[in-house]
Amino acid sequence: MSHLFAPFTLRTLTFKNRIFVSPMCQYACVDGLPNEWHKVHLGSRAVGGAGLVMVEATAVSPEGRISPQDCGLWSDLQADAFAPIAAFIKQQGAVPAIQLAHAGRKASTDGTGRGGPLTSEEGAWTTLAPSALPFQSGWHSPKAMDKPDIQKVIDDFVKAAQRSLKAGFEVIELHMAHGYLLHQFLSPLSNQRTDEYGGSLENRLRLPLEIAKQTRAIWPDKWPMFVRISATDWAEKGWDLEQSLVLSRELKKMGIDLIDCSSGGLLPDAKIPIAPGYQVPFAEVIKKEVGIATGAVGLITEAKQAEAIIAKGQADGVFLARAMLRHPYWALDAAHELGAAIVWPKQYLRAKPSF
Repeated sequence: MSHLFAPFTLRTLTFKNRIFVSPMCQYACVDGLPNEWHKVHLGSRAVGGAGLVMVEATAVSPEGRISPQDCGLWSDLQADAFAPIAAFIKQQGAVPAIQLAHAGRKASTDGTGRGGPLTSEEGAWTTLAPSALPFQSGWHSPKAMDKPDIQKVIDDFVKAAQRSLKAGFEVIELHMAHGYLLHQFLSPLSNQRTDEYGGSLENRLRLPLEIAKQTRAIWPDKWPMFVRISATDWAEKGWDLEQSLVLSRELKKMGIDLIDCSSGGLLPDAKIPIAPGYQVPFAEVIKKEVGIATGAVGLITEAKQAEAIIAKGQADGVFLARAMLRHPYWALDAAHELGAAIVWPKQYLRAKPSF
């Protein structure tokens, strides 16, 4: 009996296995609208046997986009475009999910391959952040958000959650990681405010928790909500695991069901000890210390590696990213390698291994 292929239930929603397709930016949209690329990209991973397929970081407002090519969910037109994608994912037996995000000071960048901030000739826009500190030298200096800016971001997340429901998604994930806006409020390295949204840990938690509270209030009780965090900035005096434990406990109180445990992204020069499964210990500690479901992510590529993470109780699910880009049918091959009996798409049965 494979642990990786055992069903997993949160609230009333059951995932057929613990293999989750991580949100991965495709930079393939025009005006925030998903298109045929997204349907094929996401749909093929659902056909490939994953238990959950999550749409990439989807901006809750135009100014919250990482790049002009990002997905968005600030209009009903975008929700309508997502609907057939979510429906197809569900038809293939996977749970359709979407990550809601605001890039903050890391917005207004080039998504065509060059990287770096947009120039004014390329359509750069004013970025927002808790404090007027650029991501790095040569980047836009963001506007330090005032109270109306903060309220608008809260409202934008709530409206995007409502549109996610309209589009047919059954899980939403709030993006509080990778140096984007909510992570910027959490970390003392990017948040140097002196009002109720900065300074103490309680104050730095205020905006992310308010967004979690208000989105959970409109999300159906029967369906779970995830939050992705960066468990550490990998930098002295920055955000760290101890603060992540406090955040996770508060999120649990608000009805968040799973913490998706990543790290880094706040600073361009952080020294990160990258190795296979290097972030799994964060998922393990938060799961055990907080008593909340967790997802492990980061250089998880092999079936036996993923199996061991679940079997040892280090996490409840594994989020696969680059491995899924290389091989959309990773789950089907993993089931064969681990000896798990799973249902293949009838269209592909002639290719199912019989040994």
